[in-house]
Amino acid sequence: MENFIIVAILLCIVGGIVFYLYKAKKRGETCIGCPYAKQCGGKCSGGCSGNHTEKND
Repeated sequence: MENFIIVAILLCIVGGIVFYLYKAKKRGETCIGCPYAKQCGGKCSGGCSGNHTEKND
């Protein structure tokens, strides 16, 4: 019974991650996890540096 609960929790976590990735791709984000994903242009191999402008207030 304990194993079933652990497996169910892990499946919920993995399902949530997959759902988030699916929704992000549907929104047009090319670099998921990058705060500048929509501005990045898809060339975000590790950091989105240079493809966006940051506001320094």
